[in-house]
Amino acid sequence: MNDKPLLSVKNLQKYFVTERTFWGKPKEYYKAVDGVSFDIYKGETLGLVGESGCGKSTTGRTIMGLYPATGGDVFLNGEKLSGITPKIQMIFQDPYACLNPRMTVAEIIAEPLVINKAYDNAQELQKRIFKLLELVGLSREQANRFPHEFSGGQRQRVGIARALALNPDVIICDEPISALDVSIQAQVVNLLSDLQKELSLTYLFIAHDLAMVRYISDRVAVMNKGRIVEIAEAEELYKNPQHPYTKNLLSAIPVPDPDFKK
Repeated sequence: MNDKPLLSVKNLQKYFVTERTFWGKPKEYYKAVDGVSFDIYKGETLGLVGESGCGKSTTGRTIMGLYPATGGDVFLNGEKLSGITPKIQMIFQDPYACLNPRMTVAEIIAEPLVINKAYDNAQELQKRIFKLLELVGLSREQANRFPHEFSGGQRQRVGIARALALNPDVIICDEPISALDVSIQAQVVNLLSDLQKELSLTYLFIAHDLAMVRYISDRVAVMNKGRIVEIAEAEELYKNPQHPYTKNLLSAIPVPDPDFKK
């Protein structure tokens, strides 16, 4: 692991206005993210876990720049970020909602390349699209199909290909398997793991499936009510949790055979 973090989040805050005065000025706030700090090093996966509504996805979207931060800073390779950067990409939770139904798969994957003018000619663009499709386990023959012609797992593969298009430094995985069938979840997680090894990718893996987070993550950060309450190496956190909330969270994991566990 490198000494310097690739992505550094410092005291990140995201507040949403819940009530305004008669004159339209903010009166009350919902503190979705309230002083979150962590580092991610090149080539590692940091799992971010917590119950629904704790601020996990909001943290990812604020780092990405989809939400403007209320306070705090995000640094990538030591450089302070402001707004959206092509160097951080996201794999979204819902593979049905995040793909434009009017665009072919080739157009969806090409879109970030076109917007950022990251190709020289049409032939190079097509070659890049085919390569990305093959990387995620799809064929070039599927490039001209529309999203509705694919299963949920295949659509998520298209989303992964799109996230990889600009060779990002960090990929934020916002609960990428929660909308998929259980039989497909392991395939997508294994694909992410294989791509990480092949391309030296760095992930922030947001999820509420604690067993899956343990499988894919190097370190795990536990989030509760907008704050990070504990960060540790994955195996250490699961074997020896320190914070009471982490203990309660882990105790909620279903056990196939409680007698065997005892």
